Amino acid sequence: MVNTSAINNEQINLSIYHHGFSESTIQIINNFANDILDGKSNLTQFNQKEHAGLCCAGEVLIGAYIVCNYARVSLTPSSDASESKRIPSNGAIDQLQEKLVQEWAEAKQIWFPFAEKEIESAYGKMIAQGAEAKVYYKDNDTSVIKLRTSIYATLERAFESIVLHNALFPETPMHVIGFTRDQDGLFRTILTQPYIGCERLATKEEIDLMVGNIGFLDNYNGQGVNYISERLHLEDMHPANVFVDAISSKPVCIDCIVKFRRN
Repeated sequence: MVNTSAINNEQINLSIYHHGFSESTIQIINNFANDILDGKSNLTQFNQKEHAGLCCAGEVLIGAYIVCNYARVSLTPSSDASESKRIPSNGAIDQLQEKLVQEWAEAKQIWFPFAEKEIESAYGKMIAQGAEAKVYYKDNDTSVIKLRTSIYATLERAFESIVLHNALFPETPMHVIGFTRDQDGLFRTILTQPYIGCERLATKEEIDLMVGNIGFLDNYNGQGVNYISERLHLEDMHPANVFVDAISSKPVCIDCIVKFRRN
């Protein structure tokens, strides 16, 4: 029986290393994710508000993020490694993260190889497609389904962007339910998000005010759609990603690019 209070990343990493995604490893990851959801454990890279965004994204996202952490750590040279052993590229990290998350998702039965066809059958055809997501919606539903691909340096950072979106814009939370690859072979995260009726697209002034109220400044002297705070980069905040809600008449962010400021 696993003592959930003692579960940590090191224990999970050792289990993956020695046993792969066995039933016992899956259970350890599940228990740790549930500890996070119950407030018994946390991931130190996220502050309290971001942790709420992590929990809102759900147990599937938390588990996948933990697997990504293992992939990155497994490729990172130890402190006593020779100088000839270089730090791995983001490309190498991303490739391993996608591979291991797929293996974990298959073992957990949340990998859906024909998701595009199944979602279209259940929800109808796409209503929108951008660089980052395909969006499906069925009339009168309260949520949309998105197949979200990564435009970030690594899959781990793509998952962080979901967490950070939820923290910044809790009125349009993303909740992860599984993973797939599309017909072009791109890794995609399957998630749900509340459906927002669009009264109109937000103006630049409305977007400036909205993000200013949560601590962001325009990063291009008022001429662009990118913003910055002490902790985060917030990008791609153009009107097609920010609607004025038909019910509240307030601007809401549907999608964006958000990431930690890193040295």
